Amino acid sequence: MTENTEKGQKSRKAEIERQAKLRRERAAEKLRENLSRRKQQTRARRSGQADETDGLPAAKMDES
Repeated sequence: MTENTEKGQKSRKAEIERQAKLRRERAAEKLRENLSRRKQQTRARRSGQADETDGLPAAKMDES
């Protein structure tokens, strides 16, 4: 192999590893957010307070 080919392969491998690391970090952050939100929901239920989540709104009941 030529020197340029080896450098190109090393730089591609480094980029793939960098992207994989970023994906793992984002996934870890999302998991921490999810855990925090679930703990907050559990505490709210135990203390009898309303659930103040930022998720999807509850389904509407039939208003007929």
